[in-house]
Amino acid sequence: MITIPRAVLAAWRAESARITPIEIGLINLTFRVDRPEGAIALQRLHPIFAGEVNLDIDAITAQLERAGMRTPRPVPTNHGGLWLEHEGVWRALTWLDGSVHTELRSPAIARAAGALVGRFHRALEHVEHRFHFTRPGAHDTARHLAKLDAALTSDGPHTAHARPIAEAILAHARELAPLAPTRARIIHGDLKISNVLFDEQGADARALLDLDTMAHGIVAHEIGDALRSWCNPGGESAEDAHVDPAIFEGALEGWSTSMRGALDADEIDSIVPGLETIALELATRFATDAIEDRYFGWDRARYASRVEHNRVRARSQLALARSVRSHRAALEAIVSRCFR
Repeated sequence: MITIPRAVLAAWRAESARITPIEIGLINLTFRVDRPEGAIALQRLHPIFAGEVNLDIDAITAQLERAGMRTPRPVPTNHGGLWLEHEGVWRALTWLDGSVHTELRSPAIARAAGALVGRFHRALEHVEHRFHFTRPGAHDTARHLAKLDAALTSDGPHTAHARPIAEAILAHARELAPLAPTRARIIHGDLKISNVLFDEQGADARALLDLDTMAHGIVAHEIGDALRSWCNPGGESAEDAHVDPAIFEGALEGWSTSMRGALDADEIDSIVPGLETIALELATRFATDAIEDRYFGWDRARYASRVEHNRVRARSQLALARSVRSHRAALEAIVSRCFR
């Protein structure tokens, strides 16, 4: 059980607040903190994020607000800081009421999420921002594959159990063409469906959450990751993961309402390859952590260990990559209908 240090609570005038842990999310530790002056989301950042990431969030969410979009905004400490370093890096964001989906089974919900993401991209299309915090290689697929290959040479306690799925991932990767280079844009960087905030009824997409991963990136990575999350109706741990073409089409119909005319031909052509690449990349990362046992959060209610859950997730994401490859022509026809 994680407790919030008293100094952290004091920094946001929350010593007597009601505190509720938020279980959704694999990386940052999040609490809803109900104070007399209003609720906040109080977070301890994962060590991969430096405090300076909050400078980027502050600048870009200000731009989103100016464009008329709802967005979480940083809540300064008593001393005006955007974060506090005390037994980790802590920060607070404005609390937005609503609901989140952990799985997406409706084309209408995919369309609503896609439309919100399109508005996000359009709002930031011409914004010039120099990021204070960057994570080079976040979507360096070759590097992730090399890391998995190296992990297989270890003699740790989990290597043998992870070897079959790891070798299957590496075999699939050998037939995967590199993504073509396209222009860099400001992207969200982690558009899994649980990072889209909906209204209480779960129908209207209202805001994007978990903004630490914003960066300059490419459409293939950004939309590939969104479609990876949204178009697999069984969720990230489903053994029979596959692309649902109706949800795929709904998502792109929604996104294209804002982005039609904003993408060049190479970006459009990169959407389906990006989906396959990102699914395989995530399978690679899960398989690596199934060996190293140190990074991803995991579902303690359903699995005995992080290692076990990571093996399941690695198999799921490889199944999704295989589904994309086998249905590529049909998916590309959907892309063409939405953008050409």
